[in-house]
Amino acid sequence: MKFDRASGILLHPTSLPSPYGIGDFGPAAYQWVDWLAGTGCKLWQVLPMGPTGYGNSPYQSFSAFAGNPYLISPELLARENLLFPEDFKNQPVFDPTKVDFGSLIPWKLVLLEKSFSRFSDCDGSIREEYEIFCSENSSWLDDYACFMAIKESQGGGAWDGWSEPIRLRIPAALEAIRGSLASSRARFSYFQFIFFRQWKALYDYAHSKGLWIIGDIPIFVAYDSADVWSNPELFHLDKARKPTVVAGVPPDYFSPTGQLWGNPLYRWEEHKRTGYHWWLERLRASFKLFDILRFDHFRGFTGYWEIPANKKTAEIGRWVKGPGEDLFNAIQSKFGEELPIIAEDLGEITPDVTALRDQFSLPGMKVLQFAFSGPENPFLPHSYLQNCVVYTGTHDNDTTLGWFASASESERDFALRYLGADSASIVWEMVRAAWKSVSAVAIAPMQDFLNLGTEARFNFPSRPDGNWEWRLSEIALNEELQMKIKDLNWLYQRLTMSVDSS
Repeated sequence: MKFDRASGILLHPTSLPSPYGIGDFGPAAYQWVDWLAGTGCKLWQVLPMGPTGYGNSPYQSFSAFAGNPYLISPELLARENLLFPEDFKNQPVFDPTKVDFGSLIPWKLVLLEKSFSRFSDCDGSIREEYEIFCSENSSWLDDYACFMAIKESQGGGAWDGWSEPIRLRIPAALEAIRGSLASSRARFSYFQFIFFRQWKALYDYAHSKGLWIIGDIPIFVAYDSADVWSNPELFHLDKARKPTVVAGVPPDYFSPTGQLWGNPLYRWEEHKRTGYHWWLERLRASFKLFDILRFDHFRGFTGYWEIPANKKTAEIGRWVKGPGEDLFNAIQSKFGEELPIIAEDLGEITPDVTALRDQFSLPGMKVLQFAFSGPENPFLPHSYLQNCVVYTGTHDNDTTLGWFASASESERDFALRYLGADSASIVWEMVRAAWKSVSAVAIAPMQDFLNLGTEARFNFPSRPDGNWEWRLSEIALNEELQMKIKDLNWLYQRLTMSVDSS
């Protein structure tokens, strides 16, 4: 896809203000869209929006197709009489500065269950909408709702601890448990109906304001997911349905033992045999949610690090060839020649990764925080080609202010000289450098526009908990900042991109 010159802001919906402990698709999301449109930015970038489990990571979801029910707006449910005032009587007092998942999740699930009870008594148009939704999404929804209902009945444990007939999907056992958990399955289907219904309304509103939305596709899926349980033939699993090999990256300068992600790896030969049906369905569902998709860990499509499942670190493994152009030819045949995809081509990139990216004219990523080792660094703006997306930092980085505080003295000195900045203006000058670059698209996390430090960092990749918690203050979206960003977009001609909302 050839991108017009444009800009955007990275802000996950969980970070939006709301009185319910977590950002959601309610009134504050519409206010955010209004404010963002007023900056002249044309792009809103979010992270994966699937249902999250242990660790609350959007990159470890129970489904590659489903939505996160914690993003459902209770306020919008109340407007449709799917919740009543008495349902909110025992609402905890939530910290407005962060998402407290521990107190939020049990309260919100009870609230959503009350909403389901109200919905069960409904008839008329909303009931018809629900039936249509279930029918149109049955290819993934039936297995997902069953998976979640079984998981709930088993105390939330991973599916590899279920009884063998259910774990192995023996038809008679599945039919019996589907019947016994019919009400629970309907409840989980209802949660998905409401999620997609509320998101579609917000998505359409964003389009009406001239915005496009960038979503995120993790290359791998979680082992404890409906995807692996219901499609075991697509993954490297043994007869007991345990992974034989898992994903990660080998040791490098930053991590002497590598990174052991633990996701099951694809049996790409089986995907190829089916014409990559599962991948095409996954993308079809994603393109209903988002206009543009960022492919996380793009290099894994050319080659990936395969680690034996019994290893405790990523030190021992081997490089295995990925599907490469064969998969992307299938994607192109399904979705058109100009693919609205951004390739996350960060890390140790080999020539075959660059070749695949360029063969399909996919913009890669540039991250300014990686740039200041010296004038030959390819992340410096003077070396960019137009077909790329530049970020001050991503969700995995520290905020720019936090990065600058912890950077080496030589990096700080070079950054100040290169940007013509001082310590007080470094964050804004980093944003300015991204915006005035030749890169077709420039994006910064909202934390950088607010000049926030490490306390506002969204994710520490090496830290198992305390991530994904940062929230936006209600008073942050003021007119002064809005006009400052709009002036930046005007100065560097990033107001021209148009959005077809049809």
